[in-house]
Amino acid sequence: MNYGRKTPTSTYRSTPSVYSHITGRSSNLQSGKSRSLKSVRIPWYQKPILKNNAYMDVQKGAMITALICLCVAIFTIVTGVFDIYCLAMAAPGSTHYGYYIISYEFVYVGSIHVRNTLIVFALFSILAGFAVFVTTIMLIIALRKEYEKKILPWLWVFAIFIIFRTLAFLFFAILNDLIFAYNILMVLCWIIILPSSVYGWLLVYSLYLELADLTKLEDLAHLRMGTMASLNASTTHSLAGSRPTTPHSTVSTMPVGGISN
Repeated sequence: MNYGRKTPTSTYRSTPSVYSHITGRSSNLQSGKSRSLKSVRIPWYQKPILKNNAYMDVQKGAMITALICLCVAIFTIVTGVFDIYCLAMAAPGSTHYGYYIISYEFVYVGSIHVRNTLIVFALFSILAGFAVFVTTIMLIIALRKEYEKKILPWLWVFAIFIIFRTLAFLFFAILNDLIFAYNILMVLCWIIILPSSVYGWLLVYSLYLELADLTKLEDLAHLRMGTMASLNASTTHSLAGSRPTTPHSTVSTMPVGGISN
């Protein structure tokens, strides 16, 4: 018998490459992902409310809002301390001697329960002002470094601050006589501050949503790169450890010494 090269007597179907499986799978994943993204509906509160346009830049607007919030916090603390001082000095039955720069005629001197409520509003306004001041400093740092998670404390604190100051403003405007300059000035100031605060909050919230979306995209990109790298590494390892000849090789592996005529 003559042992040598063997001619294949049958035709074998070619085996698909590993890379073709990977490519087809990734394309299926991409198509499925695009279909799933189109089918998913994002809630309205997770969509940026304000966007960049020819007249406004959200990032610059958020930074300006942070600087204005510092001024609002300081203004709230100062006016809160002044209101408590005036309510204490103008308590019913109190007597003052000497020369005073201001008159306390504008201070409410009616029901003691209403006065106590005004004092409570002023006291909590001071605390809220300090909270806004601290979180606004955190906001400025977060905006400079684009850390969206550090924006959340300011969003919560300032939202509560706006609601609380709206109630305090209504209570103050209804009870105090608007014939005195101080009361009129405070009402006008808060009429300007409160709507501006709402607009500034929407600016920062819109920027927060944009930064959160960018972070999600970066995480997905890193995850995909890591997955592809692991797949490539496993594929390379499997190809390097496979047999040097295919199962259908035409080269005989019988030792030379075994050949006989």
